[in-house]
Amino acid sequence: MPSPTPHRPSRPFPPTWRLSLMIALYELAWHLLLPLVLLFLWRRGKKEPLYRAHWVERFGGVDTRLIHPIWVHSASMGEMRGAAPLIRALVDAGHPVLVTTLTPAGRTAGHTLFQEAIARGRLQVSYVPLELSWAVARFVRRVRPRAALMTEIDTWPVLLAGIRRAGVPLAMANAQYPKKSIERDRRWGGFRASLFQAYQLVLCKSETHAQRFRDVGCERVVVAGETRFDLPVSPTQIAAALALHQPWQLATGVAGGRPVLCFASAIVGEDEQFIDAIRQVQAGVKAAGLPPLLVVYVPRSPQRFDTVADLMQAAGLRVARRSRTLDAALTPVADAPDMANIDVLLGDSLGEMYFFLALSQVVVVGASFVPLGAHNVIEPLALRKPVMVGPSIWGIEYPGVEALAAGVLQQHHTISSLAQSLTGLLTSPEAYAQAIAGAEAFYAEHGGATAKHMAALMPWLERR
Repeated sequence: MPSPTPHRPSRPFPPTWRLSLMIALYELAWHLLLPLVLLFLWRRGKKEPLYRAHWVERFGGVDTRLIHPIWVHSASMGEMRGAAPLIRALVDAGHPVLVTTLTPAGRTAGHTLFQEAIARGRLQVSYVPLELSWAVARFVRRVRPRAALMTEIDTWPVLLAGIRRAGVPLAMANAQYPKKSIERDRRWGGFRASLFQAYQLVLCKSETHAQRFRDVGCERVVVAGETRFDLPVSPTQIAAALALHQPWQLATGVAGGRPVLCFASAIVGEDEQFIDAIRQVQAGVKAAGLPPLLVVYVPRSPQRFDTVADLMQAAGLRVARRSRTLDAALTPVADAPDMANIDVLLGDSLGEMYFFLALSQVVVVGASFVPLGAHNVIEPLALRKPVMVGPSIWGIEYPGVEALAAGVLQQHHTISSLAQSLTGLLTSPEAYAQAIAGAEAFYAEHGGATAKHMAALMPWLERR
């Protein structure tokens, strides 16, 4: 691990009157637009009722019995899951932890992931306060955090300024500064880039990201990796998937059963493209003389489950929905369809991604065939699965760049290229075995990020 930037006393933040003025104007805009923000949250609450709950927390009104907790902020469900190994490590080390998030999905994930710690009174989940200085100050007064730890790439100006103003030590974990974000920040005059100077410790995913944080003036930068690599794999879900291979006549590798392909975290704009890919791979598998392809299709958003099912059926694909095919223990229900007559198993459930991945031989990760940067590729790599993505991968710059260089991740710019490569892996035992070996080696090399984070965090906290 590269040596960290030498420790020096924290500089004041904001560092210039110009940045202070810009943050003040930004907060003024928030006050003026607050009625629209609240209306937006209320409308979102029609589909997700938790948007209409716990509103007092949005204004800093958090009640907690935790004594000087470490405050960890993970904006979304994905960030929450990615930070879970580090949060558990903090709790195991004896630190109370208050976790905040922006979304109902993140809040629900927090309660699910940390159920045991919550029951023991060692952890609490809350919404983060809105971008209002008085709300942030109220939150800090009530919580009295020992330190604040943001995850991924948080640059909420009022929140960061409020934390530093209150004298709370501020760090960022799993930190990334993607190239696309840098380009956007330059177009907007560098305001967002200057906010990174609020962080007194930045724990980066890779040396590439570390240098970018140094370039924008961050005080102390450490390369600590990505804690998603340390996420525990659900043994229950893996066992449930393996138990279905024989009755569903699925392949455990490439040969010896139905080949299985997973499309994970597909989003709007990709479904029609992926249906085209499915058609091409079906034809290729049939031409190779193998049993019919089974597709495991997992939409990113629960609100799209019905829409995706309708799209698949309209395309002539025979669809079985996980919610109607399997019970809570992931075993077939009494009236489950004959999977021999099914083309697509629709993953219309939450928190079961490892089950869907374990059913499959090859995984295509969504949000990459639309310009949104791709979703997480670490989960399929954790199961040693070959992974493929589309042209847009700026959101997974790490570990995307490293995985592409190692050959364990394939990038395709067209659906035809994707389908051709999928067909090749699903019909060639030799190519598949080579891909699996590469995934195993890559995962072994990039594990242990949680220990690296803790090794940098603990001495830093002791000096505070």
